[in-house]
Amino acid sequence: MTDSEKLDLILSEVQGMKSDVQGLKSDVQGLKSDVQELKERVSNVETKVTNVELTLENEISVNIKRVAEGHLDLSRNLHDALKIDGEKEMMAIRLTSLENELRRLKQRVDSIA
Repeated sequence: MTDSEKLDLILSEVQGMKSDVQGLKSDVQGLKSDVQELKERVSNVETKVTNVELTLENEISVNIKRVAEGHLDLSRNLHDALKIDGEKEMMAIRLTSLENELRRLKQRVDSIA
C-alpha cells in the first residue's frame, strides 16, 4: 500500500468520523431541547404543587377546622337537648306518681267522709 493510498484511507476514515460527529452533534442538540422542555414542564409542575399546597394550607385546613367546630357545637346542642328530654321524662314520671298518690289520698278522704 502506497503512502497516497494510506492517506486516502485515513481521509475517508476522518470523513466518516466527521459525519458521525455531526450526527452526535444533532443528537446532543435534540437532547438539549428535550431537557429544556422537561425543565419547563417541571417548573410548571412545581408551580402547580405550590398552588395546591397553599390551597390546602390556607383554605381546606381552615374550612375543615370550621366544620369540626360546627360539629362540636351541634354535638353540644344535641347533648343539651337530650338532657332536657331526660329532665322532661323525669318530670312526667314524677307527675304520674303524684297523680296516683293524689288519687289514693282522694279515695281515702272520700272513704272517711
